[in-house]
Amino acid sequence: MKVPFLDISLQNAMLQGEIRSAIDAVIDQSHFAGGPFVEAFEAEFAAYCECAHAIGVGTGTEALWLTLLAMGVGPGDEVITVPSTFMATAEAISYCGARPVFVDIDEATYSMDPEGLESAITDRTKAIIPVHLFGQTADMDPIMDIARRHGLQVVEDAAQAHGAAYRGRKAGSMGDAACFSFYPGKNLGAFGEAGAVVTSNDALRDKIRILRDHGQVRKYHHTVVGWNCRMDGIQAAVLRIKLQHLDAGNRRRRGIAAQYDRELRSLPGIVTPFRQPWNEHVYHIYAIRVPDRDEVIRSLAEKGIGSGIHYPIPVHLQGAYHNLGYERGAFPIAEKCAGEFISLPMFPELTTQQAAYVAQTLLETLCASVMV
Repeated sequence: MKVPFLDISLQNAMLQGEIRSAIDAVIDQSHFAGGPFVEAFEAEFAAYCECAHAIGVGTGTEALWLTLLAMGVGPGDEVITVPSTFMATAEAISYCGARPVFVDIDEATYSMDPEGLESAITDRTKAIIPVHLFGQTADMDPIMDIARRHGLQVVEDAAQAHGAAYRGRKAGSMGDAACFSFYPGKNLGAFGEAGAVVTSNDALRDKIRILRDHGQVRKYHHTVVGWNCRMDGIQAAVLRIKLQHLDAGNRRRRGIAAQYDRELRSLPGIVTPFRQPWNEHVYHIYAIRVPDRDEVIRSLAEKGIGSGIHYPIPVHLQGAYHNLGYERGAFPIAEKCAGEFISLPMFPELTTQQAAYVAQTLLETLCASVMV
């Protein structure tokens, strides 16, 4: 049996008729950059995230960058985040001229450990970016409490958490703003690059809208230096269709995760994902931890099973951030997890039989390693 790590063609095939009609409408009306299709998606996505506003942009990275710029983050400032994330989280900080400062993660949830946050705050700290990793939100209440005590702004990196919830509140609705990526493989994926910022802050919305369109308040009237970060009309049209199916896809992901949990929980030498009881996890990634990762990946591949690693090198140890001065051992939990993560196949169209085959193969692999 062949089991791909991810197959987005299956969802696209099922929605092909709806999507083609939506794209045809964009072509017929020639609204390719911004315009009514983007505005319609913004309204629908803001409502979905329980926020007043959504601002469509070209990528999730742009969403983070423009949000920080709109918050006034610049040279000499510090922004606190975690090393267990995709590079874009830190890149956005750097492109504002600010310095990324890291705190370690909680070993159970893999998100920001609030207990390490306060000691990382200095008089240069301007904002905090908790990352909702793998589809589960960070522990937002203590993070927000600390931020408010210190007068800091909070940006949720929700690039992997479309539809996730924390204590009944949607991902994106808890910080001062939240940033989403619609990269094709996300739970809500476009037909290319796209992203969005959600917020209930009117002033922040206005600043981001101006920044994403060359700093224009109206055509040819530029009040600040901005950039071209507009969302494409075709991407917005596709996302409007896929948004209607997001909750169903997330329910299916939770069903697959529950199957994996049942079949893998008793295996020796494996850590399955932990879900906080008050969180609604959307399992963008189903990441397990094993001691001999390379051997497990090789064995799965031999049996036709795709897998991935998210993320093998924590951001503080990347060559691009050597100048920050962090050494190995600075964030031991993030480093330990990075050496043990394997991401198993996870997408809504994965069948029960395929998930069972993945679990059985993993069982055989890990039991064989114990016998040796």
